Amino acid sequence: MGRISFFFLVLLFVAFTAAIYNTARFIAANDSTLGGGEEFDFNPGGKKKLFHTVVTSSSGSYARWQCRIMYYWFKKFKDQPGSEMGGFTRILHSAAPDDLMDEIPTFVADPLPSGLDKGYIVLHRPWAFVQWLRNATIEEDYIFMAEPDHLITKPLPNLASRLRPAAFPFFYITPEKYKREVGKFFKGPVQAIDPVGNSPAIIHKAQLLRIAPTWHNLSIQMKQDQETDKAFGWVLEMYAYAIASAVHGVKHTLRKDFMIQPPWDTSLGDKYIIHYTYGCDYTLEGVLTYGKVGEWRFDKRSFTAGAPPRNLTLPPANVPGSVAMLVKMINQATADIPNWKAGE
Repeated sequence: MGRISFFFLVLLFVAFTAAIYNTARFIAANDSTLGGGEEFDFNPGGKKKLFHTVVTSSSGSYARWQCRIMYYWFKKFKDQPGSEMGGFTRILHSAAPDDLMDEIPTFVADPLPSGLDKGYIVLHRPWAFVQWLRNATIEEDYIFMAEPDHLITKPLPNLASRLRPAAFPFFYITPEKYKREVGKFFKGPVQAIDPVGNSPAIIHKAQLLRIAPTWHNLSIQMKQDQETDKAFGWVLEMYAYAIASAVHGVKHTLRKDFMIQPPWDTSLGDKYIIHYTYGCDYTLEGVLTYGKVGEWRFDKRSFTAGAPPRNLTLPPANVPGSVAMLVKMINQATADIPNWKAGE
């Protein structure tokens, strides 16, 4: 009788443990705070899931100064509590080294054959990733695809899991509106395509190794298709990544807390990144004048020919905090980065 009771207790313990694990999986899969559909990423040892941060860049001054600022803030938060940030690589798709090689860890990739991009420089990005993934030694299991105009605002944890990348949802990536164009390259249901681009996204290395060649090939094919090129315009490469992910059955956890985009997002909140892709134009009273040059403005495109000067003028008092923080972070970086010269 004693043996039976002991055996029964062992069975009960195993069943209880399994029930807890399955319940955790169910909660994780249905918890909207995780984005829905997220598998439970069981990590009992609490070991950090380090990711490698990667940006792609041309050799022009416009990309150079942004990369220097981006890398400055990466270093600021890399080793702080809560960070799972590992190494960093700038993929330079110019076929030749430049004078930032000693300042920023860099992998030199070949550009696409001349004329293939048709003036769309972003088309080099997927091909650069393919080369890096094939030829570089990447110690981390996860990869964070970022951009030069990203400012990391605090220690960034790994938001992804082994089977589910994490990415920011873009309101303008709407595959359901372009079923005709999408159908040329993807035969599955359009709902399988996430409203994401490749950046910002954290993804397991094994998944990106599968997606990247498809992403590259689709980008070229879509650019060469006049109807698709016209429909997708400057976000064509983002659609190519989203469709390539769907081709390989990869779904992303959508994380709105990944980043903000001033001036539309007015406060940082709990976000991890400031993406300064949009111009910020205001009157001296702090009224947004988007589409019209303001009495005060910050727009990265004002510095396409060379780096901005140190100590940019801060925005008027009534301008949203997100814009003020953006300019302050750029000022801090340019003040601290050695040999910063306006116009270079």
